[in-house]
This record gives sequence, C-alpha cells and structure tokens, in this order.
Amino acid sequence: MSNEIADCVRRNLNRYFRDLDGETPHAIYDMVIASIEKPMLEVVMKQAQNNQTNAAEMLGISRSTLRRKLAEHNLSENR
Repeated sequence: MSNEIADCVRRNLNRYFRDLDGETPHAIYDMVIASIEKPMLEVVMKQAQNNQTNAAEMLGISRSTLRRKLAEHNLSENR
C-alpha cells in the first residue's frame, strides 16, 4: 500500500514539474503536505468513527496534534 501512495506522489510531482512550463518551483514540501494531509485526516476520522483518541493512535500522533491539524483544515466541527 505504501508503494502505491509513494507512486502516486511521484507521478503527481513529475506532472507538477512538467506543467511548470519554465516557472520556478516554490514551497513544494508545504504544497505536498497540504495536499495529502486533509484527505488523510478525513479518511482516518471516518475509520475512527470521529473518535479523536482512536484516530490519533492510528496516525501515530498525539490527540492535541490531531485537534490542531483538524482545526487547520476546518475539520474540527464536533469531532
């Protein structure tokens, strides 16, 4: 599974560089993290049935970090 995710990231980054059309890349790390973090949080929260403690454990992060990330992505309503 992790190879599939890595391959997806590679394909999309290669497309990103190809589509730059001479423009200088900027803040790629932040762009990639922002692109994958929200859908990851959405899926994990669904799998955890919106239980933040379980979701944080699945993600391998603290519950306070999870709460902060949910708020950053406007996913924190009544979770």
